[in-house]
Amino acid sequence: MRSPQGIFARRSWTCMQCRPFSSSPAARAPNSKNKLPNGPARTRFAPSPTGYLHLGSLRTALFNYLLAKRTGGQFLLRIEDTDQKRTIPGAEQRLYDDLQWAGLNWDEGPIIGGPYGPYRQSERTALYQSHANELISNGHAYRCFCSAERLDSIARHRSQAGLPPGYDRKCGDISAEESEDRAAKGEAHIIRLKVDEYPMFNDLVYGKSGQNRPSNSKLDFIDRVYSDPVLIKSDGHPTYHLANVVDDHCMKITHVIRGTEWMASTPMHMALYNAFKWTPPSFAHVPLLVDRSGQKLSKRNADIDLSSFKDKQGIFPATLVNFASLLGWSHSEKSDVLDLKELEKIFNLKITRGNTVVSFEKLQFLQKAHIQRLVQSGGPEFDEMVKKVSSVVEESHPLDKLSATILKGRTLSEYIAPLIRADVNSYTDAKEFAQRNSVFFTPKLDRAPYKQVSPQSSPEVPMQALHTAAAALTLVPPVAWNIETHRDNINSYDGAESIIISASESDTPVDSKSAGKLFKKELYHYLRWALSASAPGPGISETMVVLGRDETLRRVQDAKALTQSLVPSAGQRVPKGTLPEDQSWMGSLATKR
Repeated sequence: MRSPQGIFARRSWTCMQCRPFSSSPAARAPNSKNKLPNGPARTRFAPSPTGYLHLGSLRTALFNYLLAKRTGGQFLLRIEDTDQKRTIPGAEQRLYDDLQWAGLNWDEGPIIGGPYGPYRQSERTALYQSHANELISNGHAYRCFCSAERLDSIARHRSQAGLPPGYDRKCGDISAEESEDRAAKGEAHIIRLKVDEYPMFNDLVYGKSGQNRPSNSKLDFIDRVYSDPVLIKSDGHPTYHLANVVDDHCMKITHVIRGTEWMASTPMHMALYNAFKWTPPSFAHVPLLVDRSGQKLSKRNADIDLSSFKDKQGIFPATLVNFASLLGWSHSEKSDVLDLKELEKIFNLKITRGNTVVSFEKLQFLQKAHIQRLVQSGGPEFDEMVKKVSSVVEESHPLDKLSATILKGRTLSEYIAPLIRADVNSYTDAKEFAQRNSVFFTPKLDRAPYKQVSPQSSPEVPMQALHTAAAALTLVPPVAWNIETHRDNINSYDGAESIIISASESDTPVDSKSAGKLFKKELYHYLRWALSASAPGPGISETMVVLGRDETLRRVQDAKALTQSLVPSAGQRVPKGTLPEDQSWMGSLATKR
C-alpha cells in the first residue's frame, strides 16, 4: 500500500472484471497536462439514477462542463440506467434538478434532446447488441454458454487460490455456426470480449498508465485463463463497459474526465476501442476526495449529498460550484472566490495528482464571500435569500402581528432586504440569520436592567443626557432617515459637557476630550440596549434604518421609561445642551422637522 502522500491513501474499490488489468497511476504527469485541446471538446456526464448527486459527482460534472465551455464545445448529459433493479424512483428527475440548480445546463441530453440520442441507455439496448454482434462477426467477441454454476465454481476456485478472476475460454473454441444455432434456439448465454492484450494509455493527468499485459494467465499452473470481460449479460442488457464505450463513440465524445477509481477500467475500454477500430477519447482522471484521516468520502454519506448542502446548510449554488472546482484543480488567479462564469473563462487541465483532502472550513469561507457578492449585485439570487429568510421568520412570527407593530406598511421582504445588507457579514443560512436577528421581529424586547459600560473609575454619564441624545436622533425627518445621516449625527453629537458638569459636582475633574470619548462609548452602548436589547447585530445607524422611524422612536421611548429611575430627582442640576435649546449638532436637519 502506498503512503497517504502517494496516489492512493488506501486501495479503492475495483470491480471484479477490472481487477485483472487494474493499473496504478504513473509517477509522472505529462508536460502538457495544463494545455487545452486545440479544438472544441465534447464532454459528458453520465450518472446512474441508482443514487443522488453528491460532492464527488458534482465535481466530475463540473470539470466536464468547464472543459466544454472553455473550448467552445458541448457538454452532454447521459443517463446510464441499465441497472434497473437498483434504480431509485425519482432519482433521475432529482439529477436534473440538482444540475440545473448548480447552473450546469447540458447542451445535449434528456429533456432537450440532440442529434445523437436517445440519451438514456435503457433506450439504446438494440444498439449495444448490434455492436456486440459485430465483434462476434470479426472474431473479437464470442458467446459463452457456460452455466452460472460453472462460472461460480471457477470464481470460487481462483479466489481460494489467491488468484485474480478469470475464465478458461472454454466457449471460445465453439464454431461460429454452432454458436449461432444455439443462440437462435434460445440457449442462455453471455457475450465476452476476446482480449489478447490490455494496452496502456496516455492519461492527461497521470501520463502513461496501464500495464501493457497479456490477457491470459495460468490456472493452478496447468490450465490457462483469460480476462475476457462480459459485454452482454444473459438478460440481453449490456454491461457498463460496453455501453460506455459505444455511447462515447456514437456521441462523438472527445474528452472523458472521471475519478481515478475508473483508471482500472480504462485498459478494458481501450481494448474495446481497438477491437472496434475506433479512436478513443482523451482520458483525464481526477483524484479521490478524502477526509482528514485519508479515508475516501463515501457517496452514501448524507453529509456530502447535494440536498445536505442545499437544504440543510443553505449553501448557495455559486458557493458549492466554487468549492467543488478547487478540489483537485489549481489556478493562477489572485483569489479563490470564483463564480461559474469566471471558471468558464480560466479552466484548464491543471489537475493535481494524489488524493484531495476536503476541508469544509473552506466551504464556509467561500459561502461568506459569495454572499457578499450576491448582496452587492442584487438580482434573483439576492431575492431568493430574502425569500428564504422571510419564510423562516413567518414560521415563528405571525405576519399579522408584525404588520401591525413593526412593518407599518412595509412588506416582510421590504423589511428583511435591508436587514440582510446591514448584517451580511454574519449571514450563513436563512435559519441562523433569522435567529441571530430575532430582535427585529419582536415588538416587545426582553431587556436586562441597564448598566453603564464605563469603568467605575470614570465619571458617570448622566442618564438624562443619554435620554436627550437618543431622543434627538429620532427627530430626523423621514426624508433624511438613512444610514449616512444617522452615522453623521451620532458622530457629531457632543455630550462631553454633561460629563464635565457631573464630574465637577463630584470633585472628579475630567478634560473635554476624555469626556467626549466616554460619552460616545456610553451612547453606543445605550442605543444598542434600547434598540436591540444589547443583542449582536448590525451597527446602530443600520439598525435604525431597518427598524424605521416609528419603531425606532417607540423603542427609544420604552428604553427611557425603563431607565427613568436613573435620572436625578427633582431639584438636582440638569446638564446643559439638552433639546430643544441646542440643536446645532443636527445642522440643516433641525429646520426640516
